[in-house]
Amino acid sequence: MKVRRRMISIDEDKCDGCGLCAQACHEGALRIVDGKARLVSDIYCDGLGDCIGSCPRDAITFEEREAEAYDEEAVRRHLAGETPRAPEVTPPPLPGGCPGVAARSLRDGAKAPKSEAEAPKGGAPSLLENWPVQLRLVPEGAPYLQGARWVLAADCVPFALGDFHARFLAEEGTVCLVGCPKLDDAGAYRDKLARMIAVSHPREIVVVRMEVPCCGGLTRLLEDAVEEARVDLPVTTVVVGLRGDVAPGEVTRYRFRQ
Repeated sequence: MKVRRRMISIDEDKCDGCGLCAQACHEGALRIVDGKARLVSDIYCDGLGDCIGSCPRDAITFEEREAEAYDEEAVRRHLAGETPRAPEVTPPPLPGGCPGVAARSLRDGAKAPKSEAEAPKGGAPSLLENWPVQLRLVPEGAPYLQGARWVLAADCVPFALGDFHARFLAEEGTVCLVGCPKLDDAGAYRDKLARMIAVSHPREIVVVRMEVPCCGGLTRLLEDAVEEARVDLPVTTVVVGLRGDVAPGEVTRYRFRQ
């Protein structure tokens, strides 16, 4: 039943998708979708506005409007994962399927060159061991995920970091996963990663993100996924500067235990 009550209002023109509001909301009422903060459901919003003070762009304000009543029990189930955090939208399949998104392990057969001398003429060696790399396209049960070292990179990182392959993909058994916490559906990524971690039990996850504030959402969604999966594994966060520098002290190590 709808009642007239105080609710939050998000100015999408001001919102830059940094994700700080979603982190501040204790009810899980906010998520970042297509680079903007969105209210998941009226019933999850208590109208107290913890998110307002966290917004650096002043994009969130109060408004009085008709809305579904706040449901504390629904919030409890929502946070416990007993109900979906938000409706999942499944894109229509491409006609006939796309062979380019079929899961493939590239570690079999000819090995990638490990030195410039072995590299193909005119280019640096590729150390990629899996395809696809885009997180949305990676099958949750892909065999190459099992017990592997996962590198979860923001999609801008390889452009800013010239030695991305040599620095992060050289270790054998490394799986590369790529996504954007601002422009992609961060909530869907968190849920998918939680399921992937619970099934595949990676030996380590390395998050490589840019220094810009909105990219911090990649670390937060991964931490939430590990907590939800309740799997004991080390997580390392590496922050890359716009010029490709990785400053001393920018590496933070996390350890999650059941």
